[in-house]
Amino acid sequence: MSERSSGRGGVWGRLRPRSIRARVTVGAVVALILVTGLSLFLSSYLIREIALTQARDQADDEARRVSEQIVTERYEGPIPNGETILRIQIVDWETDQVVAASSAVQGQPPITDMRPAAGDFRLETTVCGVIAGPAPNDCLLVVGYAVHESVYGEVVVLTATRAPNILGSGLIELVLLGTSVVLLVITTIIIWFGVGRALRPVERISEQLDTLSASDLNRRLPVPRSDDEIAHLARTANASLARLDEAVTRQRRFVSDASHELRNPIAGMRTKLEVELSDPEPDTRSRELLLTGLLSDTERLENIVSDLLELARLDTDVATQREPVDLTAVITGEFVDKRRHPALRVHASGPVHVTINRLRLVRVLTNLIANAERHARSRIDIIVERDGDASVVEVHDDGAGIPAMDRERIFERFARLKESRERDPGGSGLGLPISRAIVRASGGSLTAGHSDLLGGAVFTLRIPDTTE
Repeated sequence: MSERSSGRGGVWGRLRPRSIRARVTVGAVVALILVTGLSLFLSSYLIREIALTQARDQADDEARRVSEQIVTERYEGPIPNGETILRIQIVDWETDQVVAASSAVQGQPPITDMRPAAGDFRLETTVCGVIAGPAPNDCLLVVGYAVHESVYGEVVVLTATRAPNILGSGLIELVLLGTSVVLLVITTIIIWFGVGRALRPVERISEQLDTLSASDLNRRLPVPRSDDEIAHLARTANASLARLDEAVTRQRRFVSDASHELRNPIAGMRTKLEVELSDPEPDTRSRELLLTGLLSDTERLENIVSDLLELARLDTDVATQREPVDLTAVITGEFVDKRRHPALRVHASGPVHVTINRLRLVRVLTNLIANAERHARSRIDIIVERDGDASVVEVHDDGAGIPAMDRERIFERFARLKESRERDPGGSGLGLPISRAIVRASGGSLTAGHSDLLGGAVFTLRIPDTTE
């Protein structure tokens, strides 16, 4: 992030909130149109069926009323109209002649020549044509009842009503369509402004991201008050920025400290060489001492560079091969030597197995034991044991110990306490940071504390069990 991101040409620029807003709105409108179309079809169908059923029920009621009436008495004159039914006929079953009718169909032939099916007494049909009414396209809904024992003999009572005008005029579809269009427009407006309001925090986050660069990683994204996915995204991004800021700050401090640590021996070597070269009559013995000192300084530089490379590999999380290792056997085999480590004692009840890279484990133990030897007066105790689901190594010494306020600072790169500088002037201050980085890369922990056993310092190495 060394350059400011314009946002317009990047991935975020191609996915501007307004574009997302339009896509969401268009998608919602398309879905609404499909749903509205289906609703229009179903609503029109249902309304038609309800209207037709209601009209037929009215004709049916009137036909049954007339059928009950003619069982006992004849009509003198036209058949009285029903409340809503104006077309009523009584048709002789045999001759197909109209023997009685209402005023609306006086003198007209039978509304229909259909008869109830065999074994049935009721018929229902629709008749269209001139006989239905003044307009040729008028249609009548017809209901008929067969009456076998009436004062007119065996007859069929026919009642008819016009199909509701609304069904043939397209008014239903027009009203439904108009209502749907109004609702669609209102819904589209609500979705447009609703999505815009929901994405407004994304717009602010986008603007803030556009201004970020490597020089101001301390800035954070605005977190919306709403506890939703966008707020969670902003909090997650801020946590990532905080980790990135910490990493960059640590890297800058590391580069600065490394430059300082390398500058001192290089400056010392340069000064020695300049003094020696300025002597017109160099002494052989002095030159030998100079070369010896330069060799020592070169070795220190080599150690610092090696440690820096190791830290770089650990920072990039370079994968290393792991294998089952017996901690007790490693410590006993590598460090129990009366000539090299006369003050060291190992306490272990048996094998303690871990899965780790053996070479890096040896380096960690070497750093811890070397640190203990620099500060111990006369004794170093190593305890190896199991603690639940973890393997533990404790390195105790009887030295002056580590002040509580400095027990974390000693794991910082190039951090060296006063006593450490006095006892090991050529040290780099990278041993303990490297050890902790190795242990953490293996899923474990390395801490410093006070030794209740010997009264000095104790370093506790804890490695949990892992399944490869």
